[in-house]
Amino acid sequence: MNIIESIIIGLVQGLTEFLPVSSSGHIVLLQNVFGIQEQQIFFGVMVHLATLVAVTIVLWKDILKILKNLFGHMTWMIVIASIPAVIIGALFSDFFEEAFGGASLGYMFLLTALILTLSEKLYSRQRKNPRQEVNLKNALSMGIMQALAILPGVSRSGSTIAGGLFTGMNREAAAKFSFLMSIPIILGSAIFEGYDAVKVGIGNVDWLPVILGMVAACISGYVAVKFMLNLIKRKRLYGFAVYVGILGALVILDQLVFHVFF
Repeated sequence: MNIIESIIIGLVQGLTEFLPVSSSGHIVLLQNVFGIQEQQIFFGVMVHLATLVAVTIVLWKDILKILKNLFGHMTWMIVIASIPAVIIGALFSDFFEEAFGGASLGYMFLLTALILTLSEKLYSRQRKNPRQEVNLKNALSMGIMQALAILPGVSRSGSTIAGGLFTGMNREAAAKFSFLMSIPIILGSAIFEGYDAVKVGIGNVDWLPVILGMVAACISGYVAVKFMLNLIKRKRLYGFAVYVGILGALVILDQLVFHVFF
């Protein structure tokens, strides 16, 4: 991976980690576009950590409140929301690893489009004063949706926000809790990927592309979190649904007909 590729992948990783368009799906897509055959495990760990830094910077006040009351309500809601992804990821790890080959990528992008569209349709029919506090039903719903988003092409942020909207949460509250939920998941993913990287051997690391990729991921991740928290108050998610729907259709078309990248 050269410097330009690492910066582009870092930028895309940071943006798509928190925009409802699937970071894993876009990374698989970029790897096919750039013709990167081998899995860049170490680089993946480092850019994941960079996105963790980004969301921590934006939500530091909320994180500080949680740390001051470590065994309080919000901590337990985050723990409960994390359980489905941990269980499903552990039970079906081989299946999810195969999915990163990209065979189902286009269909998963279409599934993300459907989830976003349905969440907005159902949200508009619910009561006028949605919940601002996270309860057990919200946490479980968002946790189950987060587990589904292990599949590349299914957006984690989009699915979890949708899970909150499905169960009557306020739009901004659902987005903020979605980003708080991402912290243990990103950290856990980095730890497991880091273990894999150590197991296969890191080798001689070209640090310049890694550092530049991390900086790009951190900056774009910060922008994406701030953008989504502001956007979700005023706008619906239909624009993102249209984007991933078109992207999914193009990927399927390439896989079935043109075979340029797949």
